[in-house]
Amino acid sequence: MSAVPDLPEEARELSDTLPNGRYISNGDPKNVPTAFQLNDTPIENFRPLKVIVIGAGYSGIYCGIRIPERLRNVELVIYEKNAGVGGTWYENRYPGCACDIPAHSYQFSFEPNLDWSSLYAPAPEIQAYLERVTKKYSADRFIKLSHQVTGCRWEEKTGKWHVSVKNLNTGEEIQDTADVLVSARGGLNNYAWPEIDGFDTFKGEVMHSAKWNEDYNFTNKRIGVIGSGSSAIQIVPSLQRLPGTKLTTFVRSKTWISPPFSHHLWSEYGLSATSIPDELKAKFHGDPEFYEKFRLAVEEDGNGIHAVTIKGTEMQKGAMAMFEKHMKERLAPAPHIFKALLPSFSPGCRRLTPGPGYLEALTQPNVDFVTAPIIRISESMVHTDDGKVHEIDALVCATGFHTASAPPFCVTGRHGLTIEKKWEKRATSYLSHSTSDFPNHFMMLGPNSAIGSGSLTMMIESLGDYIIRCVRKIQKENIKSMVVKKEREEDFIEYSDAYFQKTVFSDECQSWYRNKKKEGGNEVVGLWPGSTLHCIEVMRSNRWEDFDYVYFGEDDNSGSEEDGAADTTAEALQLTNGNGIGKKPKKRRHNRMAWLGNGYSTNELEKHDLAWYLYPEFLDKPVAPLPEEKTTYQKRAFSY
Repeated sequence: MSAVPDLPEEARELSDTLPNGRYISNGDPKNVPTAFQLNDTPIENFRPLKVIVIGAGYSGIYCGIRIPERLRNVELVIYEKNAGVGGTWYENRYPGCACDIPAHSYQFSFEPNLDWSSLYAPAPEIQAYLERVTKKYSADRFIKLSHQVTGCRWEEKTGKWHVSVKNLNTGEEIQDTADVLVSARGGLNNYAWPEIDGFDTFKGEVMHSAKWNEDYNFTNKRIGVIGSGSSAIQIVPSLQRLPGTKLTTFVRSKTWISPPFSHHLWSEYGLSATSIPDELKAKFHGDPEFYEKFRLAVEEDGNGIHAVTIKGTEMQKGAMAMFEKHMKERLAPAPHIFKALLPSFSPGCRRLTPGPGYLEALTQPNVDFVTAPIIRISESMVHTDDGKVHEIDALVCATGFHTASAPPFCVTGRHGLTIEKKWEKRATSYLSHSTSDFPNHFMMLGPNSAIGSGSLTMMIESLGDYIIRCVRKIQKENIKSMVVKKEREEDFIEYSDAYFQKTVFSDECQSWYRNKKKEGGNEVVGLWPGSTLHCIEVMRSNRWEDFDYVYFGEDDNSGSEEDGAADTTAEALQLTNGNGIGKKPKKRRHNRMAWLGNGYSTNELEKHDLAWYLYPEFLDKPVAPLPEEKTTYQKRAFSY
């Protein structure tokens, strides 16, 4: 029985708000027996918040769609240093640049593209797709292009991030503040030049794969290409086919070149090559069920090969034999190149790339394959340690990125600690998205976030959803500061190191997945410790108990807690990385992240529903052009 079962009609017509529009307060303070005062807001508590997102690639665009859809009274700004959206797909414009996984698995779950021209979509198509999605869902209203973040500083007293930004069009320096800072910069953003004696003395054209000079004419040029990673594998065949070119490829590392992914699906869908014919695209448009079946097949294929990353599995051993046979056949005219390239480590230890046309290009008469190490570079030559000199007109550096490293600008958290200092010996995180001592700060594609097999875009969506739940909790509960506990961050590091011991990623190879911050560092810091489906399940619900909180209106007593946590930090580092200080702990702390299991999802082990998140009942589609007009969250506010 309710305390007030009914009211006369006349009473119902009276307003329940005061003249200023605020809800009626808790009465006369003199009659309140305690000092506590009610929070004068409805239970949903849409207190004003501001979120700054750094970067407008896949991750930043996802934030620009989901934050306005699910949150209310939140001001959003997305700073992007480039003149267009797309992140790595805006920056990388080298010839042959393309997705190295099937494009139908490299798109937002809610926004399929039925018009990809190829299974491995070229970079301009991916950038155009991202630009189209940005405009369709009005995420561009939050994006400030040509605005480069130059510094971020946390202020404990106010619970705010202070962000310095440079307008690259005007040169103006801008100071901004936010309650929450999201780094959506991506893992392949800060490109690395080779460290070679005399590199700066070269007088010819020099370019990095991520900073391509589109105006340079390579026709009839002598070109040196340094590197054998995924970018070089795409660049070499493209330049080799140009008229009059003479290529010299400087290959330092052995590498696996795989057959095209999802190759067995081609015959099933009438494909004779990687390009998708117009008639198949027309069928995608005219027969939605046919397209969904195709899309699910591609997605399930990617999610079904996680065992290839685990040493000793039948899939892993079979893949190694198949890849060797594939490479040997394609390099039949040049067995010396096959011998030089064939690794002793397992496929996948380095990033695996199908590389259509790469091996064939190496056998062409206008390509020199050089494995001798470069000892120096002069004005027009590359000198190798076999005593030979290689004259070149243009030098292409496909030498990768500074991965799992601090941003190129200063990010300062509690007590003046910078991320650069914190990650001096190793980049660390909790579940890839948070790092201790940096409150209200979240990362998308931070340390240990890339996927060894499966869909990276689903990783991005799952991370974005997790972070949005964090923002909502901060808003709803009047939280001033939310920061992951040091112990949980250390537990995740320990779990990751234990997981990767059984994987192909622990083999001896040169890989951007590895920790390069210390000599002999072999920890895997670039990859998620598990499959895509494993990651999705981990991000499904937030473990709020893994964070420390300071609420508005209370004193921050975290100092003593942090002192205690510092002891645990030293203990955990002794146990995991060997970077700890102090005495060796007498008693080992229980790892509370053991619930992460073995890196698999049940669906993978039982081999069913490997792309369940694409089923209609699980798809969460935003409304275009304004996601905030979705009636679901108008009727019932989003909560965590």
